[in-house]
Amino acid sequence: MDDQAKDIIARAVERAPLWLRNDFVSKDAGVRRTAEETITSMIINALVAGSGEGPSPQE
Repeated sequence: MDDQAKDIIARAVERAPLWLRNDFVSKDAGVRRTAEETITSMIINALVAGSGEGPSPQE
């Protein structure tokens, strides 16, 4: 993985809204799985778009 891809992924993760971050520490396995699927989709979208730039979501 090159530095550009790493930067895109880092920016996507940085933009994750607070509710998503909180869901990662949930005791409910279903909630955690949904959070994982959501961040995966965000990362894939950022990589496809090629920049990871864009407006920050509201928390």
